[in-house]
Amino acid sequence: MKNNTNQYQDTEAIALKVREHIVRMSTDGGCFTGASLSAVDLIVYLYTDFLDITPFNLNDPNRDYLFLSKGHDVPALYGTLAELGFIEKERLQKHLSLDDHIYWHPNRHIPGVEFHSGSLGHLPSVALGVAMDLKISGSDNKVICIMGDGELNEGTCWEAVLVANAYALDNLIFVIDRNHFQANMRTEDLIPLEPLIEKFESFGAAVKRVNGHSYTELHEAFSAYPFKTGKLNVVIADTIRGKGLPSIQERADRWFCNFSANEIEQLLQELHGQHISDLTSETLIVR
Repeated sequence: MKNNTNQYQDTEAIALKVREHIVRMSTDGGCFTGASLSAVDLIVYLYTDFLDITPFNLNDPNRDYLFLSKGHDVPALYGTLAELGFIEKERLQKHLSLDDHIYWHPNRHIPGVEFHSGSLGHLPSVALGVAMDLKISGSDNKVICIMGDGELNEGTCWEAVLVANAYALDNLIFVIDRNHFQANMRTEDLIPLEPLIEKFESFGAAVKRVNGHSYTELHEAFSAYPFKTGKLNVVIADTIRGKGLPSIQERADRWFCNFSANEIEQLLQELHGQHISDLTSETLIVR
C-alpha cells in the first residue's frame, strides 16, 4: 500500500475524474448524485490502495471482493471502474440506455460488479457468506461491504454483524458511508444512529472512525487490518453528501438529481473551482 502522501495526488486526480463522470450521469433521467459524491474518495482509495482487484483478476478466486450494498451510489463505482480500465469510459454515456446495463443500481453484467444491489440491507449477509467461505477454505482474501448510514435502519445489517462476529470473520470489513443523510432527511432527524462506535462495539466488532475524504486517515485505518484477531472490522467513514459541488453539498433536496445540459456544464466547471452553479432544475422530495 502507498505510504507517501505525495502519491495521493494521483488518487485525487482519479477521484476528480470520477466526480466528472457522476455529474455527466446526472441528466437525461438523472442519478443519485449527492450520495454518489460522498462515496467517491472511499471507493477510489479502496481500489487504488488497499484491495487486490484489477481488470485482469476478476475471475481469480484469490482476488479481494468489494460489495456495494448502498447500490444507489453506483455512479461512483461506475466512474472508478471506468477510470481504472475495468470498463470503457464510453459506456458511461449509455447511462439509462436500453443499449447497456449502466443504470441506477449495480448489475453483474458490468465487469467489476460482484453482486446486484439496490434494496438496502441485503449485501452485508452476502459479503459475510463469501467471507465465511474464504475462512473455511483457508484463503486470505479481503472482503469489503460498503453500506449507507441510513441503511443501518435495516435489521439485517445488525444480524450480519452478529453472525460475522459469531464466526470470527476478521477477513470481513463493513464500511459505513456516514454522510448523515437518508434520502432527503438527516439520519438523526429520522431514526437517530449515534453513538455508532459504541453500538458496533457492543455487537462485538472492532471499529475505527475516520474522515472519509482523507486518504491519509483512510490509509491509517485500513493499514491496521485486521483490527483485532477474530473480530469483524468496521470502518465508519464520515463523509459529506455532494462532496466537491458546493451548490449541492449537504442539501437534503439534492440527493437525486436530474440536471439540464446547461446545469451539467456549470457543475463541471464548479468541480474545478470556477464558480457556484445556478441550479433551476426540479428537486426531489419524498416523505
